[in-house]
Amino acid sequence: MHNVKTIFVKELRSYFMSPMAYIFLVCFTLFNGYFFTNTFFLINQSDMRALFSIVPLVYLFFIPVITMGLLAREKNIGTIEVIATLPIRDWEFVMGKYLSALVLIVAGLAFTLVHFFTLASVGANIDFGAALCGYLGLIFVGAFYAAIGIFSSSLTENQVVAFIIAVVIVLVFFLMDKLLIFVPHSLAGIIQYLSVDYHLSNMSRGVIDSRNLIYFGTMIWLFLTLTIRMVETRRWR
Repeated sequence: MHNVKTIFVKELRSYFMSPMAYIFLVCFTLFNGYFFTNTFFLINQSDMRALFSIVPLVYLFFIPVITMGLLAREKNIGTIEVIATLPIRDWEFVMGKYLSALVLIVAGLAFTLVHFFTLASVGANIDFGAALCGYLGLIFVGAFYAAIGIFSSSLTENQVVAFIIAVVIVLVFFLMDKLLIFVPHSLAGIIQYLSVDYHLSNMSRGVIDSRNLIYFGTMIWLFLTLTIRMVETRRWR
């Protein structure tokens, strides 16, 4: 775990030593704030569910941006070959990188709490349990998309290509439950279960089902495992 912590701290520091983290946090907050205030002021909807439906849309492009360079950058400049000679296991390397991106995502979510306190201050009827579950769901979705992002970054040394791959995969999971009318009835249940929005919508209503936790845990584990396997292939070349 010491190696994981070392890589995590190094990667997180690199985010904040460059404009990346600040641009992400500012833009993420502004985008969410803009769309949330539209629903708040234009259609008089004072509900945290509006935020919970907006953040996943913003995730679609923001998370691939912050994850596209996690491994692709190392491949491009050749430092991944140097790391291969160090006493660091592949899973430690991947997890350290992954956790740094996840912390940045959670930090972005923390900035959206201003909307929660705004609603509370104006006397809106807030279901605190549903709000807590909704934020937990957003963390799980962010963790899932970050796993997809780092996997995409492991496939190439070009960060732009990694971004495009991540966006495509994320969109597939995001759109699954919206395309059910085009799939056979026998497959509809499977496709719906694989959809991210299906599980997030349950949690944003204040319902935490074991199926939702199993889904996110399994998908995160799957893409991180695939990433570790991709990193391991460098030893075979």
